Amino acid sequence: MLSLLPERLDQMLLLGAHCDDIAIGAGGALLELCRAHPGVTVTALVLTGGGSLREEEERAALTAFCPGAKLDVTVLDLPDGRVPTRWERAKLALEELRTHCEPDLVLAPSAHDAHQDHRTLAELVPTVFRDHLTLGYEILKWDGDLAQPTAYLPLAEPVLREKISKLHEHYGSQRDRTWFDTETFGGLARIRGVQCHARYAEAFHVGKLVLGVAPLPSGEPMDGIR
Repeated sequence: MLSLLPERLDQMLLLGAHCDDIAIGAGGALLELCRAHPGVTVTALVLTGGGSLREEEERAALTAFCPGAKLDVTVLDLPDGRVPTRWERAKLALEELRTHCEPDLVLAPSAHDAHQDHRTLAELVPTVFRDHLTLGYEILKWDGDLAQPTAYLPLAEPVLREKISKLHEHYGSQRDRTWFDTETFGGLARIRGVQCHARYAEAFHVGKLVLGVAPLPSGEPMDGIR
């Protein structure tokens, strides 16, 4: 297995349709990456929940999930479940981010996600961040849309326990949902761990990879190739 993560991680971009998406899909990765790269700049954009209790929860949660990071969180107030009808505003928000954000890694929803808000955001990401390593996180839910992942990040048991604890601590508004429990989060992590020879793991989807043996000089075509 090969490592996809850049050796140097100065900037990360976190994208979510709803408050809690990022932490559920990639909370373990955030804990590991932020501790491995102290002082990393983390920019987060969430499309819904602005001006509500959910925004307060998200800001506190991402602060906890990004220890030691330079964190900047923006939560918009697009209507939950209606993001496709606000396509232009979502697109403009991403384009505005792009003017001052050059991330080494983007964490975003997966393109196959059945939730209309998640899927719309996932479809927009490669239209704005075209040359960036983007990992699509997964969220277990009623739709039954889980697909076979292409990338895994093994998690030690203490990290998984910390992730689950922080989810319960910071997202009190979600505790009454039938899927928001320790068995859900731990069960999926155990399955993904089996698939990468680890005890637990988070899994991601990669849309495009560019392989290189050695860098080509400048951008000029090689002799005989026009």
